[in-house]
Amino acid sequence: MRFLTRKMKNTGAWLRPVAMSAAAASLAAALTGCGGLDTTAPSAARARPAATTQAAARFGTVDCREVKCIALTFDAGPSENSARLLDILKEKQVPATFFLLGKRHIEKYPELVRRMADEGHEVASHTWDHRILTRIRPDEIREELKRPNDEIERLTGRAPTLMRPPQGRTNDTVHKISRELGLAEVLWTVTAKDYTTTDPALITRRVLAQAGRDGIILLHDIYDGTVPAVPGIIDALKERGFVFVTVPQLLAPGTAEPGRVYR
Repeated sequence: MRFLTRKMKNTGAWLRPVAMSAAAASLAAALTGCGGLDTTAPSAARARPAATTQAAARFGTVDCREVKCIALTFDAGPSENSARLLDILKEKQVPATFFLLGKRHIEKYPELVRRMADEGHEVASHTWDHRILTRIRPDEIREELKRPNDEIERLTGRAPTLMRPPQGRTNDTVHKISRELGLAEVLWTVTAKDYTTTDPALITRRVLAQAGRDGIILLHDIYDGTVPAVPGIIDALKERGFVFVTVPQLLAPGTAEPGRVYR
């Protein structure tokens, strides 16, 4: 899957160009559920109760064992679109999980990182510079993961417990370092491929066609067509009986275990 390929017009979002061949795209698909990657489903995580009542309490009152839950997640922000997205989520009373980039994102929009946390969203890491973790040395992986953790903790008062590897690419070395840093890895089950279109209606149709119970929806608030699609996605899924939760709420009363991959 090709992610995050260009500087978007009028967004201020910057990302290294990522060109992927058909073979690489197939590998990315395998990493997100079609191959041999050992992943844990939300229902399996819920079978492992949280270690403490304090941890469980943070996930709120939604019980995804009883209701049809789905998690809305956004990668690669914050961007200049994020404030509007937060307004929409507040109006719709929907929590989300934000997997944030460090370079030119967290460091450019610190006030939006604070706002995400203050408004009850889960703030997580998408690495510092969107480097493909399976292609770099262990010390570089550690730096890619540690820097956004430190910045998010400085801004919000709470260190992330979740991260999403760029392009979903991960391996045993990434698992090991994630475990050392107290991070669980989170992939996805629904993608709108919003990096390929600026059409909100198409993004909405793609999400709705794939959505199911315990789904984890991948979107990017850096792209021009995505945020306008969010109200319609929320309304349509609510009409289908879905309840929106953060990723930790989706796993509760279990908790994400560092070094484990969730999908």
